[in-house]
Amino acid sequence: MTTTHSAGIRRVGIVGCGLMGSGIAEVCARAGLETLVYEVGPEAVTAGRSRIDSSLGRAVQRGKIAEEARAEALDRLTFTTDLGDFADRDLAIEAAPEREDLKRNILMALDKAMTQPDAIIASNTSSIPVVKLATATSRPTMVIGMHFFNPVPTLKLVELIPSVLTGEATRQRIHAFAAEVLGRHVIRSQDRAGFIVNALLIPYITAAIRMYEAGFASVEDIDAGMVMGCAHPMGPLALADHIGLDTTLAIAESLYQEYREPLHAPPPLLARMVEAGHIGRKSGRGFHQY
Repeated sequence: MTTTHSAGIRRVGIVGCGLMGSGIAEVCARAGLETLVYEVGPEAVTAGRSRIDSSLGRAVQRGKIAEEARAEALDRLTFTTDLGDFADRDLAIEAAPEREDLKRNILMALDKAMTQPDAIIASNTSSIPVVKLATATSRPTMVIGMHFFNPVPTLKLVELIPSVLTGEATRQRIHAFAAEVLGRHVIRSQDRAGFIVNALLIPYITAAIRMYEAGFASVEDIDAGMVMGCAHPMGPLALADHIGLDTTLAIAESLYQEYREPLHAPPPLLARMVEAGHIGRKSGRGFHQY
């Protein structure tokens, strides 16, 4: 992967080291960037570091990268529990859970912490209109949506979502960074809830949940129908488990709030499963057992 920093971005900060944040941090470190990762406390830092280490180890085992490249990527990673350490970052990417209040608070803190005059703040939001987040800062022209897909090291797509306030220089720099530095395939969306991918995907998943909820077919048959009948790599209910039912619910709620279309409303079963803590692969149980 190229290490030419055509966008003038060399020092990157990632806020959050869960499934998405750890993947974003990994691809940044593998691309030769000085990568600082924030988490809320020492235990979360340890878990995030382990997640990245394991992912890099799997990449070595599969022949995707050499052991030397793994060691170099780990050397480029540092961790912190203080957002004040982001002062020198050229770019910060927020990868916190899909809650508007939480993301606004993080962007507000990043705005105060980052002192580089041309520093950009990006959000990995999967559904929240970016302008709602940008207005929490004093630099809305330098805030943009940068939505990666899980697993980040494997899926090469990134959605870029400029808000009506995002400056053209910010758009161009982040496009160049994503494409030329990170090696992503870039698609651009208007700033509407769900953007391109989730605006199409989530209604499909919630339709499958309603089908199961109504007793129309079993989980196994719904998933097998789409895998074997439509050549999808994964059925809709298994995919919901993979995304996380909590995230699926948050995106569905964001879509419904934006469009007020009945097909966007989250099914009651989805809400009940999230309330029960059955949120998919990461909890060991969703529509399938893990």
